[in-house]
Amino acid sequence: MDTSDAFSQTKGGAHRFATSITPQPGPVSFFQALCASGPTACADKLMLYGQFVGNWEADANWYLPDGTVRQHRWEIHFDWVLEGRAIQDVWITPPRRGPGSSEQSEPWGEFGNQYGTTIRVYDPKIDAWHVTYIDPYSGYQAKLTGRLRGDQIVQEGNGSDGALLRWVFSDISADKFRWHAEISRDGAAWHKALEMFARRCSVSNEAPRPQWVP
Repeated sequence: MDTSDAFSQTKGGAHRFATSITPQPGPVSFFQALCASGPTACADKLMLYGQFVGNWEADANWYLPDGTVRQHRWEIHFDWVLEGRAIQDVWITPPRRGPGSSEQSEPWGEFGNQYGTTIRVYDPKIDAWHVTYIDPYSGYQAKLTGRLRGDQIVQEGNGSDGALLRWVFSDISADKFRWHAEISRDGAAWHKALEMFARRCSVSNEAPRPQWVP
C-alpha cells in the first residue's frame, strides 16, 4: 500500500488521516462501525501494532513483591478499529474457555482477574503511540506512550494508582511474542510484575469482518 499521501493538510496546518473506506449503504452494526480489515493510511507506522491483529493465548507469571510467582493464563485479541486508524485489543484472565479457564479457589489479586481493553493510536506529531488501557472490573487504567526501540516495543507511562509503568513487547515473531510489565512506586526501583509468553491461535465462529477498500 502506498503511504506517501497518508495524511492530508488542513487549513490550520494540522494533519488528518485521509479516508479511503467506501461508505456502506443502509444501516450498519456496531461491529461494522468499530472494526476494519486493515489500516486506512500510514500502514508502515500502524503495523507496529497491526502485526498483532488476531487471536492469542498466553502463559503468564505474576511476580509478587514477596518473591512468590503465581502462574496463570490469558486470552488476548487484537483488531483494527476506527476505520483502520487505531488498534484495539482485549486482555482476559482467566480465559473464557480452554485450559486455565476455571475459577481458582484462592483470590486472584491485582493481575489475576481482568477483562480489559487497550486503544492504541499513532500520533505523527511525536512519531509514537498513545496507549490507553482500561479494566472496568478493577477500575484500573493506564496511559502510556509506545515506541519501537531496537527490536522491542517499549511503552512507558503511569497507572491510575500513581505507579510508573514500563510495558514491553519483545521476542516478536509472526506467531509468538513476549510481554512483560515493570512497575516503580518511587521512580528509582523497578519491580517486574507480570510476564506473558503468547502464541497465536485460531478462533472458530468469528463474525465476518467489514471490507477494506484501499
